[in-house]
Amino acid sequence: MVCFRLSPVPGSGLVLLCLVLGAVSSYALELNVTDSEKATCLYAKWQMNFTIHYETTSKTYKTVTISDFSTATYNGSICGDVQNNPKIAVQFGSGFSWTVNFTKESSTYSIDGISFSYNISDNTTFPDAKDKGILTVRDAVGFKIPLNNIFRCNSLSTLEKNGVVQSYWDVHVQAFVQNGTVSTKEFLCEKDKTLTTVVPIVPTTAPSPTTTPTPKEKPEVGSYSVNNSNGTCLLATMGLQLNFTHDKVVSVININPNTTDFTGSCQPQTALLRLNCSNIKYLDFVFAVKNENRFYLKEVNVSMYLVNGSVFSIANNNLSYWDAPLGSSYMCNKEQTVSVSGAFQINTFDLRVQPFNVMEGKYSTAQDCSADDDNFLVPIVVGAALAGILILVLLAYFIGLKRHHAGYEQF
Repeated sequence: MVCFRLSPVPGSGLVLLCLVLGAVSSYALELNVTDSEKATCLYAKWQMNFTIHYETTSKTYKTVTISDFSTATYNGSICGDVQNNPKIAVQFGSGFSWTVNFTKESSTYSIDGISFSYNISDNTTFPDAKDKGILTVRDAVGFKIPLNNIFRCNSLSTLEKNGVVQSYWDVHVQAFVQNGTVSTKEFLCEKDKTLTTVVPIVPTTAPSPTTTPTPKEKPEVGSYSVNNSNGTCLLATMGLQLNFTHDKVVSVININPNTTDFTGSCQPQTALLRLNCSNIKYLDFVFAVKNENRFYLKEVNVSMYLVNGSVFSIANNNLSYWDAPLGSSYMCNKEQTVSVSGAFQINTFDLRVQPFNVMEGKYSTAQDCSADDDNFLVPIVVGAALAGILILVLLAYFIGLKRHHAGYEQF
């Protein structure tokens, strides 16, 4: 956890900001605002990104995804007083700002409105943009929460207006915190209520130490992509089957691409593809560049909702799968297994990925995983050939030596 201590906000004490670094370029923001007595009055922890669709001077359209908040500042975040309501204010990147306002009634408080501003004059982020200046998108949310409850929404929520899509997930927020203590009583969004009220499946007999799951049919192949200011920057096509063990029970889930949302981000050295659906909070594939000329799957993070309401989470940032040269794609039509941990594996089918150097939204020449098998066989074949040659040389030597001794015996 990396913490930044900001200068005091007038009238609201000290603000402590913590960035919990999870998947590459996917930041969980955590904000704790305290009053003049250093008691917490406003708490928030969340993840978000923004996708902006804009028109260029040549009358075409481009899409930019904003997901890097590593330089965020929180000037203007306040607890609120008689004249002002609580507010979260975030500034990041080149001219971006995001604000959430809260209001209070007798027994509830509301997330009153959300506004997002961006500087479309920034030619680095918005090349060839037709419009200029600061553009602002305002959404009147009006979502009410009981006082002394923390609002929680792990599910993906989106706001779409004027060509801007705001995406939020893993949201925990409480305004008007009482007695300086963040509540443990959660008020859930509708999507999370659906997820946590699923009736658990109770086995009729006690399970064996590790049960064997019923074999699943081959999963449907889905196509996923990530865009940035230059267009499509990541492509992935694959069928996904998740195998996990929880409380000694093995389960198998096939990912349905028709009900799966996807997002992500692209950086020069890393790329992220994030999938989520009704029972999968997130499934992250993080790619990295190595030796400046190859890419590989470096990290997988997963968090899933189980039928009993609990959450199954696994992360591994020390993987080495799907290795291929930069400027190419990696392809494997046969079934492969990505072993994330002893309790979680991913089976892939008809896989093809290219997380870097995508040109015109199309895959580049593929390195097939069968080449790995060929590379494995080459040293075996060469070794066997050398061994055969050595045996022939030795046989010829001994035969010649024997004839030489026979010649001496005749005298």
